[in-house]
Amino acid sequence: MPTPPLPPRRGAKAASAPRPTAAGGRNSLARLGPLPWIGPSIVLILLVVVWPVAEMVITSTHRINGLGIDFGFNGVGRYTKLFDDPRLGSVMLWTVLWTVLVVGFTMVISLALAQLYNQNFPGRRVTRWALIIPWAASVIVTSIGFRWMLDEVAGMLNRLMLDLGLIPSAQNWTGDAAHAKPWLVFVAVFVSLPFTTYTLLAGLQSVPAEVYEAARVDGASTWQTYFRITLPLLRPSFLVALVINLINVFNSFPVIWGMTQGGPNTDTSTSTVFMYILGQTDVGESAAMSVVNFAVVIVMVLLFLRVSRWNEES
Repeated sequence: MPTPPLPPRRGAKAASAPRPTAAGGRNSLARLGPLPWIGPSIVLILLVVVWPVAEMVITSTHRINGLGIDFGFNGVGRYTKLFDDPRLGSVMLWTVLWTVLVVGFTMVISLALAQLYNQNFPGRRVTRWALIIPWAASVIVTSIGFRWMLDEVAGMLNRLMLDLGLIPSAQNWTGDAAHAKPWLVFVAVFVSLPFTTYTLLAGLQSVPAEVYEAARVDGASTWQTYFRITLPLLRPSFLVALVINLINVFNSFPVIWGMTQGGPNTDTSTSTVFMYILGQTDVGESAAMSVVNFAVVIVMVLLFLRVSRWNEES
């Protein structure tokens, strides 16, 4: 006859009894999903992106003078004043032209440099280090250095060209828009090359060597390999560099301000520099210009991503 089981001792706990508090805590944490991990990033975005944009929009609806005195809500009055400004059209036209020229030259030259630095040649490491210098230096310092180099009286360029007999007299290279704009584009490309070149170089170095070996075995020529293998595989890096350059160049301030301060008048001002100039007399109108800039950048990037089909495989 089997022995009946002994009753549990008084005060003893069952070994398999769950802990309701711990289980409830785990279930609560599971219901939150990834929120505890992405929560700090969301808070950071709210503080550094959403809040400043909201403040910018609110400021654009107020009439605030250059001294910061708020005369109260003005509705769309600052936008009306902005769009009635006769300078706005030429400023936006130059901003578009500036962005296209700088980004276009930067991408083409950087692609060539990345292709060069991806090859083995004597002194490659030194030239790679040298390319970092424009990136390591402050953009405003680089711009001021070029401004002094182009100075009509003490500039090195005038002195050199006069000694070589290339010009009859010293030129004021930044004194008028016709001479200043090409130099502004040159300096902007100069400071944009390092980041773009290294981004594309990283993309080139990520292409497996076996792919090129297979192309050689199949009898593909150098140009066929480049256009059918290298460029398609480089597409993700190219798109990243292109989008970042579009945003940076469109919003560029130090190059133009350091060399011409947007002058003469506002002939070399892009929308960002024009916004700063407006802020010296009318903060509300300057904020309205900021809202327009922000909207243009968002639309520009979205259109570009739509056209480039960035999320589709090559």
